Order: sequence, then C-alpha cells, then structure tokens
Amino acid sequence: MVDFLWNLTSFIVALGILVTVHEYGHFWVARRAGVEVQRFSIGFGKPLCRWYDKQGTEYVIAMIPLGGYVKMLDERVDDVPAEKSHLAFNNKPVLSRIAVVSAGPIANFLFAIIVLAAMYMIGVQHAKPFVGDVQPNSIAAKANMQSGDHILTMAGKEVSSWQDVTFALMRHLGEKRLEVKVQDAHQQIAIRTLDINGWKLDKQDEAPLNAVGIVPFRPALTLTLGHIADDSAAQQAGLQINDTLVALDGEPIEDWQAFVQRIQASANTSLMLSVSRDDRVVDLPVTPQERIGPNGASQGFLGVIPLLEKWPDGYIETRHYGPWDSMVLGAEKTFELIRLSFDMIGNLITGQVSVKNLSGPVGIAVGAGNSVSYGIVAFLSFLALISVNLGVFNLLPLPVLDGGHLMYYIIELIRKKPVSEKTQELGFKVGALVLIALTCFALLNDVSRL
Repeated sequence: MVDFLWNLTSFIVALGILVTVHEYGHFWVARRAGVEVQRFSIGFGKPLCRWYDKQGTEYVIAMIPLGGYVKMLDERVDDVPAEKSHLAFNNKPVLSRIAVVSAGPIANFLFAIIVLAAMYMIGVQHAKPFVGDVQPNSIAAKANMQSGDHILTMAGKEVSSWQDVTFALMRHLGEKRLEVKVQDAHQQIAIRTLDINGWKLDKQDEAPLNAVGIVPFRPALTLTLGHIADDSAAQQAGLQINDTLVALDGEPIEDWQAFVQRIQASANTSLMLSVSRDDRVVDLPVTPQERIGPNGASQGFLGVIPLLEKWPDGYIETRHYGPWDSMVLGAEKTFELIRLSFDMIGNLITGQVSVKNLSGPVGIAVGAGNSVSYGIVAFLSFLALISVNLGVFNLLPLPVLDGGHLMYYIIELIRKKPVSEKTQELGFKVGALVLIALTCFALLNDVSRL
C-alpha cells in the first residue's frame, strides 16, 4: 500500500507538471495570437478549485488528473457575439492556428531542455560502460565481446554511460551491423562488430542490452545486509543493517544467490539464520513470508537487500557542467530523445519493436515513483523523457491530438481552403477509436507487468 501511494503521488505530481507545461504552451501562444481563452484546466471532471484572471479566463484544477485542456472561443463550438468574432480561434489565420496547436508539444520539448540542463548543472553520476559478462551464443558473444571490455564508441559516436549504449542500440535497430569500439581488459583497442541483421525487440520489457547478450558490470553482492524492509520477515526476526550472513539451518552461506534460492523455496517455513554482529554470531529464528513470484508461483520473501562491494577505481564518473554547456547538452539530449521517440514509433509500425513494450498510466506511475526514490537527478531525467514522449505523442496525426489538427491546418494551407466539417468529424471519430484502443492495450500491458 505504501508503494502504491508513493507511485500514485509521484505520478500525479509528474503528470501535473507536464500537462501544465503542455497546456500553458497553447495558452501563451493563443493569448498572443489574439484568441480569447475561456478556460485553462488541469485535469478533467469535477473542479476541485477555480479562480479567474482580469481577462476573464477561468483556471481550474479538476478531480481526474489524467490530462488537461485549454478552452478557446470558437464559433464551431459556441454562439459567439458579432463583436467578439475576431477573438474566435476559428477566425484566425491558418498560420496563427498552426502556431497555437504546435505550441503544446514545443513547450514540452523546451521544458525537457530546461530540466536536463538543471540535471547537468547539479551533476550526473553514472557507471561507465564496462562489460561484466556476455551471454553465451548471443549477438555480443558472436562479435567476440568479452568481460572487461570498456565500450568507447558505437557506430563512431562516443558513449560514456549505459544509457548512451542503450540509446545507440535502439537507434540502429533494423540495420545489419553495428561497429563497437572497445578497450579490452589488457588496455588494447579493438572493434567488435555486432551482427544485428534481423534483430528485434519482440519480447515484453526486454532490455536492448539483454537482447544482444551484454551484461553490464556491477560490483559483486556481499553477505552483509544494507537494507531491512519495514514489516518484513527479516525485521520481525530481529535482523539489523550491517549483519553478515553466516549460516542457514547450520549450513554455511557461501554466496548471496544460493541464500536467495533457499529463502524462495522456504515460504512459511521456520529457519534458523546465523549472522555475525559486533564480532559475535547471533542465531535468529526466521520464517520467510509468502508472495507470488514473476512466474506466478509461490515463493519465500525475507525483505533484505545486501551491500555491494566497492566499485573499482575509474568505473564511476560524475560530471558537472556550467550553465551554457548544460543548456547545449540539454538541447542535444532532447533532440536525441525526440529522434529516438519517432524511431520507436516507426519500429512499432514495422514490427521491429513489439507492441507489448507499450506502457500506459500504470507504467508511468511506477517509473515516477522509482525515479523519485532514486533522487532529484533521476526524477529530472524521468520528467524530461516523459515530457519528450508527451510532445511526440501529441504530434501523431490522429485528429483528436494536436498532430491531427496540424494535419488539417497544413492541408488547408496547401489547398487554400479548410477541410470540410464532415471530413474532420469522421477523422475525430476514427482518431478517438484508435486512441482508446492504444490506451486499453497499454493498460493491459501495465496490468500484465504487475
């Protein structure tokens, strides 16, 4: 329940920020285009609070926090007095209407630049892309990638983090090969050529790194406890942070994974756990709680997380940037995310990426909660990513979205006359059905992940 409330609150905060930014883009440009704005609403349904400005615009925060809208004076919707006809959106030049509609997605992109710039000024810490292991018979194994390889470039472009490597793999999805420049464990420079001809992301939530067989380096797990979950079997048994596991039912514990397997096989079974605490061995009776595992089977759960060994020197990098460099990097990263988002849409259409990877509100909520837990830098990165995705999604040529309106206005600009009301109405109905279908499919994917 605590996790649910945390994710829900994080989701509402993140979505509220992004929707406000998007709708403010429409609002700001509409005002400057001479359009009367009647309502600026964050959320749908029953208003929780409302107020008015000097120009008569109503501001609303509504009960259902799943979007928002800007209601403008429009003769196609309302009866407009003759003296206000010049303030109606539909009577503005087509270029003005294009500017108002495109302002929402553009605001999301500008917001991503600002957020990423703030992140770079705070400082970004990441693990350098050192390969920890290579899965047998994988694409990486066939390219002779080896444990200890430090990935320097992909397709000639420098990479400094695992996120860079992941994005590079996704950008080159559908190509035949990808050259990877590495520095191996003996400090020698080598080229590993990944044969990605026919490679697809056709499994739900399959990470690109895992799909090609690359396992990032991570420090080994120790037998010392670094976290005890509240109300867990471990807490009830009296386990403490910095306890070191010694034995389970009298059998020495050699490694963490063997310990986890034993716990998972012992749901609701009383065990005697021996730990080292303050230079003495303490025996504690513990009964792992029962929960349902990823495969649907029952398994034991103790509620502990181990400490990791220290990272080797040179494996972790923290970078801080000045204001100007941060803005430039923010713009570059935003452009990269926009391009990647459009690439992924294309890959979904062509089947290179499975539609099982679509996420809906539940997936976003979990992502928001996790990013907040990791700290301000992770949350800013999440906000930028979702802001770009929101902007790109709204540019899709579905008539119920900004992109659909833009499509009609661009046709009007070319034909010198507007698209007929009948055609627009049909387009809105079809677009609404497509959008509902996509939302339902994404929600089903979210539920299957729970």
